[in-house]
Amino acid sequence: MRVAVFSTKPYDRRFLESANATRGHELVFFEPRLTTETATLASGFEAVCAFVNDVLDAPVLEALGRGGTRLVALRCAGFNNVDLDASQALGVKVTRVPAYSPHAVAEHTVALMLALNRKLTRAAARVRDGNFALDGLLGFDLHGRTAGIAGTGAIGSVVARILTGFGCEVLAHDPAPNEECRQLGVRYVQLHELFARSDVLTLHCPLTPSTHHLINRDALTLMKDGVMLINTSRGAILDTVAVIAALKSGKLGYLGLDVYEEEAGLFFEDLSDQVLQDDVFARLLTFPNVLITGHQAFFTHEALSAIATTTLDNVTAIERSGSCANELHA
Repeated sequence: MRVAVFSTKPYDRRFLESANATRGHELVFFEPRLTTETATLASGFEAVCAFVNDVLDAPVLEALGRGGTRLVALRCAGFNNVDLDASQALGVKVTRVPAYSPHAVAEHTVALMLALNRKLTRAAARVRDGNFALDGLLGFDLHGRTAGIAGTGAIGSVVARILTGFGCEVLAHDPAPNEECRQLGVRYVQLHELFARSDVLTLHCPLTPSTHHLINRDALTLMKDGVMLINTSRGAILDTVAVIAALKSGKLGYLGLDVYEEEAGLFFEDLSDQVLQDDVFARLLTFPNVLITGHQAFFTHEALSAIATTTLDNVTAIERSGSCANELHA
């Protein structure tokens, strides 16, 4: 199948070409994000391969359909950027990669916790400057603390296993409790208790209408003063303006982010020689107790290999049978 690959970086090309060596699709790589302006690049392609910040709303899907595209193969798990009703009406199938390496994201999540707690970026900068003083670097033991996990699917359950190993009391909230987590000793509670009792709260739920701005002013009010909040799921689960207010008041003691609500056009790009135009994001960067990475939690060799393999297996399945186990429906 002829596939137009959008939002291509060198690592995307390397892993997709390696996976394609035994699959035989024709992959054409485009650096730009998929938007209404770039959708015409896919004209004549049966399939489009898209990533998390590509736009797949009704106008883009209509443009793709006019150009002959009949498949959108997402190389990610999330699909909140896709208008599934429009895709179904247009007869454009959509597939995704539901799981690749939950360990990659889970380990990055815990890395953010440890780096924030022990102030590793500040400590490393001091040592590089010859400053070996410890003032301002005081942390706390994770052992014995209460860790809250919102969402205990593939990633959240690995985080639970790691935090249990640290000796944390682990609480969780999920509409579908995970039996593996229960066997670890994780206790499922209502959201208000999760917010109120957690010393560290980490988010691993998909972005849906019910989780949009799940962490808002009311939720933050319920939390302990000085709580640590980590988000490696989707940016819009946080109300960023409310989070900034909580940082200013001291309600939030630590914030670790690998995602951001308005990250499209920002993350995955080198903007080091430009002035940031996003004032909200720029404000986040001014806080000493905030650590932000640019949507890299998934970025391991194992995860990229699994993503490329599953993405192209999805394309092969649609090409051969017209259906796929990883197909999304409205």
